[in-house]
Amino acid sequence: MVLSASSVRAYRETGDSYTIVRRQLMWVVIGVPCAFIASRVSVRWVRGLAYPAFSISLALLIVTAFAGREVNGNTNWLVLGPIQVQPSEIAKLSLIIWASHIYANKERRLGSLHQMLVPVVPGMVLATGLVVVGKDLGTALIFFALLVAMLWVVGAPGRLFGLVFAVVSVAALALAATSPTRLARIATFADPFKDYHGTGWQPAHGLYAMASGGVLGEGIGASQQKWGQLPEAHTDFIFAVLGEELGLIGTLLVIGLFLVLAYAGVRVARETKQPFVRYCTFGIVVWLLCQMIINVGMVLALLPVIGIPLPLVSYGGSSLLPTLSALGLVIGFARREPAAARALAQRRRARSAGLSA
Repeated sequence: MVLSASSVRAYRETGDSYTIVRRQLMWVVIGVPCAFIASRVSVRWVRGLAYPAFSISLALLIVTAFAGREVNGNTNWLVLGPIQVQPSEIAKLSLIIWASHIYANKERRLGSLHQMLVPVVPGMVLATGLVVVGKDLGTALIFFALLVAMLWVVGAPGRLFGLVFAVVSVAALALAATSPTRLARIATFADPFKDYHGTGWQPAHGLYAMASGGVLGEGIGASQQKWGQLPEAHTDFIFAVLGEELGLIGTLLVIGLFLVLAYAGVRVARETKQPFVRYCTFGIVVWLLCQMIINVGMVLALLPVIGIPLPLVSYGGSSLLPTLSALGLVIGFARREPAAARALAQRRRARSAGLSA
């Protein structure tokens, strides 16, 4: 899909239709070994990364907030030599590991509200605030979803969620009111055609793409909207190109695969006896599922356009590497499930017996 969605733009900018997909393949070549390594490392080693990863992520977010590169109105990119990265994508996984490590250490003290809140809530609020400074409201929503998920999985009282949602709602409205562009996007997302040549251009052409795809789609490479009408066709709006080329069947397949990942992650979290594995797996599931829902909601004009990539599908190494590493961790956790461990031991014994014979 990255090849199909980016080919026109790549050819216009570089004269080579494969420029962008080559970069994505480079990130895949780096990311798959990262996922493999993550699936083999011990839980103890992962927990040892909690505070260093959290500290490095905060430092990168601070630098990005005040000295980052602005792209499409959001200061969320950091230039490091010949490459540019999005530290907020790396911070998602770091925050999950850090919060899971703390809550696992406090497992027997989580009956106290103070132990639930400190230091996880201040730390995640600080990270969210740094992202908001860079005007990246989409990533801030993902951080907020992670915070709510972690509080829920450790058993926070219901009244706390009511307070959190009230505070965040007021803050979100305030942020929207202080940005004319963001306010216009929110005002027109339900009907993009009200401001068709302005803020409604991108969601309107996303809807055109989805509508023209029908049930079976126009076929791979046959998208019309990617020829210039649809901005960010290979990143935030790649789901629109997918819908146009693969139709309703293709979009439902992709959503179904995300639901399969979510089911598998919830099963691992439910079966494990290790608190860290439970919290970390649940956080990863919420991260990927919420990001998918927000991205699809943007394309379908059910949510405002806030710049969220579709995990595992959209172009971008800053998103792909942490996502593959996170899935590698979940695979490693799954391999250590009691039933999976017993099955693996039985296969090893059978193989050993066969070699002996």
